[in-house]
Amino acid sequence: MPDLRISSEPHSNQEDATFVGEALALYNVAVTGDDYYSPLAIFLKDERGAVLGGALGHVWGGWLDLDTLWVAEPFRGQGYGARLLRAAEDEARRQGCHGVFLTTFSFQAKPFYEKFDYEVVADIPDYPKGHSYHVLKKKLL
Repeated sequence: MPDLRISSEPHSNQEDATFVGEALALYNVAVTGDDYYSPLAIFLKDERGAVLGGALGHVWGGWLDLDTLWVAEPFRGQGYGARLLRAAEDEARRQGCHGVFLTTFSFQAKPFYEKFDYEVVADIPDYPKGHSYHVLKKKLL
């Protein structure tokens, strides 16, 4: 029997982390038969190419998992977040998605997403203490 061990490696190399993620993805494909996967990366950049915002996630199973939506502080409140969100949704539609899901904290952007017809489907209260963590989804038409 092999000598297996559990090791905590908070600063693991990217290769090991990628291997684990891809192994899970292969399992998911084997079980569902859905083998379409595409990363999503949309950026807000200035004339020099500096990143001032972005929408990151991936498409799988007919859904966009929108992992990150961020705009640099000096450019918030000027519609860039809305433009990034719409661009991500449009890309998801082009890739055949019928929905988007994302998470946000109570101190982040829940009201912002609700303005764009996202609905809360789950909450984790007191994470972090004194705040909440929200899971939201939206059907794409």
